[in-house]
Amino acid sequence: MDRAPSYDSVAAAAATLDGVAHRTPVVTSRLLDEIVGARLFLKCENLQRAGAFKFRGAYTAVSRLPAERRRAGVLAYSSGNHAQGLSLAAQLHDVPATIVMPHDAPPPKVAATQAYGATVVRYDRYSQDRVAVAAEIAERTGASIIPPFDHPDVIAGQGTAVAELLIDVDDLDVLLVPLGGGGLLSGSLLSVGALSPSTEVFGVEPAAGDDALQSLRAGHIVEIPTPRTIADGAQTTRLGDRTFPIIREHVTDILTADDDALRHAMGLLATRAKLVVEPTGALSLAAAIGHRDRFAGARVGVVVSGGNVDTALFATAG
Repeated sequence: MDRAPSYDSVAAAAATLDGVAHRTPVVTSRLLDEIVGARLFLKCENLQRAGAFKFRGAYTAVSRLPAERRRAGVLAYSSGNHAQGLSLAAQLHDVPATIVMPHDAPPPKVAATQAYGATVVRYDRYSQDRVAVAAEIAERTGASIIPPFDHPDVIAGQGTAVAELLIDVDDLDVLLVPLGGGGLLSGSLLSVGALSPSTEVFGVEPAAGDDALQSLRAGHIVEIPTPRTIADGAQTTRLGDRTFPIIREHVTDILTADDDALRHAMGLLATRAKLVVEPTGALSLAAAIGHRDRFAGARVGVVVSGGNVDTALFATAG
């Protein structure tokens, strides 16, 4: 856990994931291009195994565990996508998994996590500390905690999504990446630094949970209360101790999008690109639309991070 993630670790993760994770497609849409006034390239991690990019980091981390630690099982805290990704990764390695999930996690994410064979332990995200809940279980069972973002193997695995995008699409001017705890963004920054250093990289977080923006401006990690937003995959309270230094050093800037913008972006992705995307997965497109003047005429990579959305919430998109 003390080793610092690097692009070499991203490349090693890509080798581990070869033939296991999907090499997700890059989708374009003339109508979305016209709306933004730029050339958009959508990296569709909503079509990844378990429905989100999180599978990449989870599988990489489980695969790196020594055999004796695997036998004791793995443990995570997650609102849903890391829960599903780790549960599937554990199932593929024949390892027991326990997931600490909030009471208000989207029911489809809970059901999918259980379908992969994991044991789900519920908690209240607004009054309980999920890290403390997980630590107590780990102490009692000996299970290895694999956090959703602040882990070198998780960061490396997440970075493989943008590495694929940069290999498939030349000369991106801009990359927009959804941002919660920073695992995807920090891994993406490692890939951009090695494969396309001239590309500007923007993290995009919910307007109600702008801890990363505050942290970047302050120069240190700022912790906030659990944000109330439909982007449940980005309801984090702070960046990670490993993710923040990478983001602070390499990111161009942090942008935000409010819930109305996310609903609009989800609707456009459904109607114009025929993609089912969850609110967190729509953060990048929402930012592209909201900052269209800034990105006019650019070649823009848009990371669509996941598609695990509750049908009732999806019905509000538009």
